[in-house]
Amino acid sequence: MRVFASNARRTPRLLGLGLVSLGVLFGGCKGCSDEKPSVEGMTEDAGLRSGVKVPLPPGWSAQVATDGSFQAGPPGRPALRVDLKPGQGEEMPSSEKLADTVRQQMKQFTLSLDQEEDTPSFSLLRVTMAPSLTDGGLGPEAPAFFGARRVGDDLFLCASLPGASTEEVRLATEACRTIQVQAAPR
Repeated sequence: MRVFASNARRTPRLLGLGLVSLGVLFGGCKGCSDEKPSVEGMTEDAGLRSGVKVPLPPGWSAQVATDGSFQAGPPGRPALRVDLKPGQGEEMPSSEKLADTVRQQMKQFTLSLDQEEDTPSFSLLRVTMAPSLTDGGLGPEAPAFFGARRVGDDLFLCASLPGASTEEVRLATEACRTIQVQAAPR
């Protein structure tokens, strides 16, 4: 992979392909339609379902997208997407598997690897992406992350959304890393 410094500029082509690739990469959240969070009262912590907490940075808000995914970000635009895969915690992909999938789905981009991380309950891939142009050059670069968090038997797939700044990608990464499930009240 070629390594380039990120200037965090975006193009409509990059944004559109990023959204399509995210959908292909994670395949949405099938079976989660009954587990949509209530958007009422979501500020610092937002629940994907009862007992699930996604600690959000100050000023971020959360919503449920029409596809059932949890999305959060600064006012006016989401920077983080989380899809719940109930009972699929054992299928948590490694950072290497995330990288392979991103490379396969994003062949029209030049990717530079910025960070890989693997723990028993979290895997992370952070990259800088630039669209490959027909003249052989590269378009504007943009940061992105893809992650997976296992909590109990459940799997949470996370990704930054196109248009997120480098700092928003970092904050989204930390929100994914700290997803937790609280015990049910007695």
